[in-house]
Parts: sequence; structure tokens; C-alpha cells
Amino acid sequence: MSAFALAVSAGATYVETDVHATRDGIAVISHDPDLTRLTGRDQRLLDLDLSDVRAVRLDGEHEIPTLDEALDAFPETRFNIDLKSDEAVAPAVRAIARVRATDRVLITSFDHRRRRRAVRALPGVATSASSRGIAAAMAAGLVPFPRLRRSLVRRALVGCGAVQVPERKGPVRIVTSARVAEWAALGVETHVWTVNDPTDMARLLAVGVHGIVTDRADLALEEVRRHIG
Repeated sequence: MSAFALAVSAGATYVETDVHATRDGIAVISHDPDLTRLTGRDQRLLDLDLSDVRAVRLDGEHEIPTLDEALDAFPETRFNIDLKSDEAVAPAVRAIARVRATDRVLITSFDHRRRRRAVRALPGVATSASSRGIAAAMAAGLVPFPRLRRSLVRRALVGCGAVQVPERKGPVRIVTSARVAEWAALGVETHVWTVNDPTDMARLLAVGVHGIVTDRADLALEEVRRHIG
């Protein structure tokens, strides 16, 4: 919650987070499925009830918040939510509905079926492409016939308002000016993760990307302001 607060105080209107579920079916904010890296405790969140999770302190002071607590605490902020497990789908849907935040969240997941389950349960919610859709869109982008290429890319990204990707995956460069422009022509934004170097941020903004996922909202906001003049 402190990280969200710092980002919002710096001027961020969007934040990104990951969600897992507890044993008793509550959506909690966490990138990792377990507590090993952050606390040294070899316990999965899915094996703990919310009461157990509330007793955990990160860095000796920070609680792990529930999704609805985070949404409720920042009512003017838009949330990009990555569903990290199948078990997190229903609890996340309930939390979003409870806070009436459907119109200010974007739902995503690497897993296509998981993402689709959540999207179907939240009519009108924004969503970004899963790995399958991104791969299909990139493959379609290689088709040499423009009309067919656009049709295939549109089909691969149907229903998605964004593509959220790393700049590169191994030797493959995903984010190029041509690809960003092609997706944008179909109404699909390109968001790049995770970018913490201002030089990289400036270069990606020049390429035309619409969003940068970063641990350094302060630096990113400076670059965005500089870019838009």
C-alpha cells in the first residue's frame, strides 16, 4: 500500500499489481505465490487463510493488503491487475464487483482461459492480451498481404484494449515502431514492462508506446512529461 501511495503522490494515475488467492477465497496483492522470497517462510498464500496473511509483515511493518482494500484506498486510481492463478479469478472478480471498480481496472493474465473467465464475469471490463494472443498477433504480423495481415492481427487481439509485453523476449524484439503503430491502428495500446532506466523509457516513448510499467513511477513521469512537452 505504501508503494501505491508513493506512486500516486508522484502523480501516477495507473498502478499495476498481481493477485493471488488465500485458502478461504480472498484476493490478496502479491506477485509471488508464496512468502519465501519476502519473509523466508516457506508457505503458499493458497495454504493460508486471510487471518494468517494479515499477521505477516513485510520488512517488519507492511501488511499484505486484499485487492478490495487497495481498490477502496485509491478510488481515483486505475488498476492493472494480473491474475496469477486460477484460484485468484473468482475472488478477484468478487473484490472488483464489491468496490464497483469494473470501469477502472484492466484485467490480464498470461493464461488465456484464466483471463477470459474473469472478463466474462465482469462485463465491460478492460483487458489486455494473454500470451497466446500476443504470439498469434506477432505471427499474423509476418503475413506479407496488408489486408489479410490486418484481419488476422485484429482477430488475434479481439476484445483487447492493450498488449502488455517486455521489449524483448530472448533474441526476439517484440516492441518495434511498426508493430506499435499497427496495433494502435486497431485501437490496441502497447504497454512495456518492466522499465526502470530513464534512457530506455525515453527511447520507448519515442517508439510510440502508450504505457510503461515500472518500479520508478517518479522517473517515468518525468520522462512522460518531457515527451509530451
